[in-house]
Amino acid sequence: MIKPETPSNEIERLRALRALKILDTAHEERFDRVTRIAKHLFNVSISLVTLIDEDRQWFKSRQGLGVCELPRESSFCGHTINQNELLIIPDTSSDERFFDNPFVVGDPKIRFYAGFPLKLKQGVIIGTLCLADDKPRNLSDEEKQLLRDLGSLVEQEIQSIQLATIDELTKISNRRGFLSLAEHTLNNCKKNKVSMTLILFDLNKFKQINDVYGHHEGDFVLTKFAQVMLSSFCDCEVIGRLGGDEFVVMLSDSGAKKADDALLCFTNAIEQTNSILNKPYNIDYSFGVVNFTYNTDKTVVEMIQDADTAMYKQKKQCNPY
Repeated sequence: MIKPETPSNEIERLRALRALKILDTAHEERFDRVTRIAKHLFNVSISLVTLIDEDRQWFKSRQGLGVCELPRESSFCGHTINQNELLIIPDTSSDERFFDNPFVVGDPKIRFYAGFPLKLKQGVIIGTLCLADDKPRNLSDEEKQLLRDLGSLVEQEIQSIQLATIDELTKISNRRGFLSLAEHTLNNCKKNKVSMTLILFDLNKFKQINDVYGHHEGDFVLTKFAQVMLSSFCDCEVIGRLGGDEFVVMLSDSGAKKADDALLCFTNAIEQTNSILNKPYNIDYSFGVVNFTYNTDKTVVEMIQDADTAMYKQKKQCNPY
């Protein structure tokens, strides 16, 4: 068995998947309808909507399979997410990647597999719509197109979820998405008894950039700021745009030193960005940092309010008049 390779953009891929908040959720008719149609249309024993997590494949919808997840390292779909087109295995027993796979030599004795990679956007593939059967077969050109069409329906449903939680301009979590993810992170920190830090950012003189250089330039600044956040806080679970020119980061298992190190990295990245862009203005910001212990009784909204207070104090220190 050959284990699937890890995509080069794995961190971005996992962040996008988890931002959807659909892992370990209940089955939904909009996905089950597609897998039912696929199972009947292709006359196969198994059809699945699979999401590829860090070390498992989890099934948002399943027909013909009794378990809700399986290891990623032995998954067929783990291979599918490494390509942009269908992965079709007519006979697994003659394919060096799968002939000794535990799901080929053992139940459910898969001999045929076809997977469509589910994309959130170009290059970010989070899972598959797949077919499997215990008899070797191939797909005609017409059948391949039918599978693509069904896969596109699943993509549309997933993207509709994403639109509700992702900021359209910057492509990071919006306020709703951030609050949902941060609540999940907060609960994990309490469970694992680790501290956390919340950092609130506010762009300085942003209105002036809009007024002088136009809203298209303001949009450019917002997008660039989000990109630098993503690269600087790459180990961070939750990054979001709260609205307007306000951004936020939550770091788990974090005290003052980890937060300071992350902020220094971010400061250096912004300085480098300003130097490279060579605009008639600089991307400038204020921030507020608050550390919380695992047993805090604060809600995520209250944490944001505390960080806002800290940011206001920092602004007053820098501009006392």
